[in-house]
Amino acid sequence: MTLERDLYGPDHEAFRETVRTFLAKEVVPHHARWERDGVVDREVWRSAGRQGLLGTAVGEEYGGGGSDDFRYSAVLIEEFARAGASGLALSLHNDIVGPYLTSLGTEEQKRRWLPGFVSGDIVTAIAMSEPGAGSDLQGIRTTATDAGDHWVLDGTKTFISNGILADLVVVVAKTTPDGGAHGLSLLVVERGAEGFERGRNLDKIGQKAQDTAELFFDGVRVPKENLLGEENQAFTYLMGNLAQERLAIAVGAAAAAEDILGVTTAYVKEREAFGRPLARLQHIRFEIAEMATECAVTRAFMDRCIADHTKGELDAAHASMAKWWATELQKRTVDRCLQLHGGYGYMSEYRVARAFLDSRVQTIYGGTTEIMKEIIGRSLLG
Repeated sequence: MTLERDLYGPDHEAFRETVRTFLAKEVVPHHARWERDGVVDREVWRSAGRQGLLGTAVGEEYGGGGSDDFRYSAVLIEEFARAGASGLALSLHNDIVGPYLTSLGTEEQKRRWLPGFVSGDIVTAIAMSEPGAGSDLQGIRTTATDAGDHWVLDGTKTFISNGILADLVVVVAKTTPDGGAHGLSLLVVERGAEGFERGRNLDKIGQKAQDTAELFFDGVRVPKENLLGEENQAFTYLMGNLAQERLAIAVGAAAAAEDILGVTTAYVKEREAFGRPLARLQHIRFEIAEMATECAVTRAFMDRCIADHTKGELDAAHASMAKWWATELQKRTVDRCLQLHGGYGYMSEYRVARAFLDSRVQTIYGGTTEIMKEIIGRSLLG
């Protein structure tokens, strides 16, 4: 029993079938191995490029899809969430890093980077978080010193998704020492730059197939032509793109909650206790009813946010509402579904156990729930 959605048209649904086929053939059969390895195969990025799943918003002149319709991204995010495919961070590449390159890049930079971005030959990452600075951008200590025809980059970043595979990293660095949040710039560091080292692939409790690394910059010479946008304007750029990042996380969270609820609904119909299916017990029916209602209400709000963002009308407060609500819903739903699986829910081979571990970070990255509430509160109360 689901409400009919009117958000997507025939072209979006055709794209959905492409994504599902890609997941079934190129991702799902390999995901368990990737989780053991702690990283996906490099070739799957190129396969995603061949299928048109990378750079849907990149201009056709660079090989991209040429559409700024966020609904295509939403389709991809939903299907990856429903497949439990947390390892291949296409949304990070498309929806978080991509807008910086397309909106801030010079023509020379676009021609240098975007064709590889679209083909999967260039995997991207963004490096903001540091050992002592997460949500607080003013705490960033990584510095970039002007040395004439280049910058000298020094510092450490951590929790960087795609950190092991990335060929191109957008680094947030302090270019004006006493400028606080308004003294930050975006520098693009490419694979092989002298002094750029990757640390360990971090051992996380969930999302095991998604490579997450420490990055070290020791006197890295970054050419002046690798400055993205204007000097000291990174804070403005970051704030402008965070609404899409948070919406993307929320879209995946809502879809993941719906999916695990579907898995659990099927399970309680089949699993017997005390001589009858669990679904015959009133408590179980109430649990399923409550979760289904919460997911349906969330879906209505999410679809409105996606529609608003597609029209360029989603503001920071509503993006923050979507992010905190959907990710907390996901966390809560997965926990309740695991409980309904009983002891089997604690077994790693069961989907709900993996979903439980993968979901926990959702309320942390992209801005914690607490930060989201602060943004909303300030928008209402000043």
